[in-house]
Amino acid sequence: LIASSIMSKKLASGADAIVLDVKVGQGAFMHDLEEASHLAQLMVGIGRNAGRRMAAVISAMDQPLGRTVGNALELKEAIDVLHGHGPEDFTQLVVTLAGEMLRLGGRPGTREELQALARVQLLNGQAWNKFHQLIAAQGGDVAMIDDPALLPAAPIVEPALAPGSGWVAELRADQVGLVAVALGGGRQKKDDRIDHAVGVVLEAKIGDAVEAGQPLCWIHAPDEKRLAEARRRLLLSAYCISESPPAPQVLIHKIIE
Repeated sequence: LIASSIMSKKLASGADAIVLDVKVGQGAFMHDLEEASHLAQLMVGIGRNAGRRMAAVISAMDQPLGRTVGNALELKEAIDVLHGHGPEDFTQLVVTLAGEMLRLGGRPGTREELQALARVQLLNGQAWNKFHQLIAAQGGDVAMIDDPALLPAAPIVEPALAPGSGWVAELRADQVGLVAVALGGGRQKKDDRIDHAVGVVLEAKIGDAVEAGQPLCWIHAPDEKRLAEARRRLLLSAYCISESPPAPQVLIHKIIE
């Protein structure tokens, strides 16, 4: 059902080459690599049978990608990436997906060379210029992206502090997402109004060493009540601090063609 739902939309769009980002982990529909690989193979097969050039990148979503969760906060981070100085995991995924699109589009070169080309376009400003053109062409207010200070900002910004010293062993993407929704950043009912200002900015991620009392993240909240509940849920359900460092995280598990 997931494969047919997604691919019907992709095929209807008219694209002749499609790159899919298939997430796996606690924050994804597919929680293990075998399930995600099966889904990716189904979707790639559907596309190829319909005459499309296809690739699926299977990427990790146990912890949030980048440092931000929330509408305006994520837009600010995307602007940073397009200027070539965003978080490395976010940037790595962007250049991997762009490199695959270049390959399917017939650009000569190895995967590594095409990813390097995509990274150059971030650093030389061409990716930002194209984003600017896209916003203008759709009638958007380019002043909001030229000066992110114009974007909505939450009235309260407070940290959630590490309860002890050690290493961040777990940072559950699903729990951080639920906190952002509870703050007002997503809909719990169809007619809910979305607050574009709220969310969470991550200070510490899996593998980072932390000291007791150090900020693990910053909560952008609309009021004191929801701030307190967000802090409680993040410390109780999202973060886990261990006495020893965890295994290194893998961002890109595999690419299925």
